[in-house]
Amino acid sequence: MELRKVLVTMPVDAGYQEQFAGALPGAEFTYARYDELTPEQLAAFDAAVGDPAPGALSKLSGLRLLQLNSSGVPADCLTLRDSHPGLVLCSTSGAFGQAISEHMAAALLMLMKRLHTYRDAMKQGAWQSLGKVVSPRGMQVLAVGAGSIGTAFARLMQALGSYTVGVRRTPGGAMDGFDEMHTFERLDALLPRADVVALSLPETAQTVDLMDARRFSLLKEGSYFINVGRGSAVDQEALLEALSSGRLAGASIDVTTPEPLPADHPLWRQKNLLLTPHISGFYHLRATHDAIVDIACRNLAAFPDGPFIARVDYDTGYRAR
Repeated sequence: MELRKVLVTMPVDAGYQEQFAGALPGAEFTYARYDELTPEQLAAFDAAVGDPAPGALSKLSGLRLLQLNSSGVPADCLTLRDSHPGLVLCSTSGAFGQAISEHMAAALLMLMKRLHTYRDAMKQGAWQSLGKVVSPRGMQVLAVGAGSIGTAFARLMQALGSYTVGVRRTPGGAMDGFDEMHTFERLDALLPRADVVALSLPETAQTVDLMDARRFSLLKEGSYFINVGRGSAVDQEALLEALSSGRLAGASIDVTTPEPLPADHPLWRQKNLLLTPHISGFYHLRATHDAIVDIACRNLAAFPDGPFIARVDYDTGYRAR
């Protein structure tokens, strides 16, 4: 049975609306936020594009396809297997690799070349050298999470001369961008080898507090740390200690717990930390927006038989293999 009524809650311009209409001719598209619609209106949709607002899922009683506009899958969406049997749930995994990996590489080079400290010195009009810098050439980069984001970052770091090591949930799979690949069972053994540790993980029971005080203590003195996945993967007190003690030469985090991070939180005042407000992906790069709309349109057109791009495995919360 074809999809007839589709709600699109993500921001789209006229060109994107034409793309949606072309993917599902004859369907009725509504472009609105979840909170702009009544429970009766929400119940009438058989497909929705956009991460559901809190409380909206229970009102989408007729839903047969939910296309998220995020790579990670909110925990409440995994309950749809029980409340909406047969519902096709898709993420946009694969859409964010370029934007987020470029953010990661830019942040890392900023820290390695002390550009943030020169930016700070500008406020005092200080014309002076701030000391030695380091290069990613010859460094070992550990990408924890070897999906599209981790892989794109590994490729960039290889191009800069780094030796790249990946960590993924399951063995096997593509090695593009990586000199070595391991599973999570090897994480503790790999951390002391790494000059750079970069996390790009969704939130699951296995990733919460993955980087705790014990694991930060395993890192090399003077190493670098990046997190662009979910803030819950990092014990923030342990991160503060690693920065203030000098174990970390620098860190870049685009995600925190909670979000927004309170203005009085000590992380804001760390000299060698770049803290950004969950902006490395989103729609800031046009290529990301294009990719998200393309995935959504392909999945709408593929219903009900598929194949679907980035269909979610309800058991793992990851993209189904």
